[in-house]
Amino acid sequence: MRVLITGGAGFIGSHTVLTLLTKGIEVTIIDSFQNCSKKSISAIKKIAHSLNPNYPNNIDFLSGNILDLDFLEKVFEDENNKNKKFDGVIHLAGLKSVSDSIKNPVKYWDTNVGGTMNLIKIMNRFECYRLVFSSSATIYGVSGSGKIKEDSKINPINPYGTTKLAIETFLNDLYKSHTNKWGIINLRYFNPIGAHESGSIGENPTGDINNIFPLINKVAQKKIKELHIYGSDWDTPDGTCIRDYIHIMDLAEAHFLAINYLFKNENDFLNLNLGTGKGHSILQLIKTFEKVNKIKIPYMFSKRRDGDISSVVADNKKALEVLNWKPERNIEDMCIDGWKWYSKNPDGF
Repeated sequence: MRVLITGGAGFIGSHTVLTLLTKGIEVTIIDSFQNCSKKSISAIKKIAHSLNPNYPNNIDFLSGNILDLDFLEKVFEDENNKNKKFDGVIHLAGLKSVSDSIKNPVKYWDTNVGGTMNLIKIMNRFECYRLVFSSSATIYGVSGSGKIKEDSKINPINPYGTTKLAIETFLNDLYKSHTNKWGIINLRYFNPIGAHESGSIGENPTGDINNIFPLINKVAQKKIKELHIYGSDWDTPDGTCIRDYIHIMDLAEAHFLAINYLFKNENDFLNLNLGTGKGHSILQLIKTFEKVNKIKIPYMFSKRRDGDISSVVADNKKALEVLNWKPERNIEDMCIDGWKWYSKNPDGF
């Protein structure tokens, strides 16, 4: 099988590419490299060779933007000219900062929604009908203490989440227009953290850092004096937000199983939560990081941020059942592997 992965050089993309390669799937990466490094590609190849000395060089990468329709068309056209064809697409490219989306909604709608529509136009033109889409738990509404199911209330409260919902709605319309043609899975991520156990690839954010785990690592490196925790009065046991953190390698494995499901069950449309089903507060995450890595993380409380929710935890039973997938790594593994990447690569790639 040959799979195109948009945004394949980023955090989720690089780990997904590596997982597919180890399963014998040929991969082509396209990425604009606006928020990631080309060095991740060589790091992926290095790990693959270490796992299998006879590893075939079955990875290609092209620099380009999904907003460029001509570029996307050329990617598919060149593949056809080699007498090859993409069997499916894993669509990860897009902008993902909640806070930035509030400041720049036009940019998010243009890139996330417009870019996806471009991709679908080209996929349809070249008769490539298998798609795994990188969605998000931010599409759900404010929840109580219960776990979020795929049919829970949908009500995003920030532009980032709204764009993800718009894409899901568009893809659902697309599927219903030709139910005998398209196979689509929306993977609704909760909070991926950690890194590959080798410490050779990991999260490498550029520009403003908004995600909690890279900030914890920056504090551990003493590049930031202390961690800001946004709100100490949330309706949770310790007053800090609860999230469902999932190891990036467990998330990557789910992508392989999802695209493989579509190869076997061609015409289907599924929404699947990807989380562990276990919630940890920000303070619990900090304390776990301190314990397993023996590093103190100073922190202070700041006022709440717009767009935050007190508790977001997945009901992941559907993904476990449909994909026969199960998260294998715990919060301690996430903290150990994530810090291993940062400590080995203090300045990123």
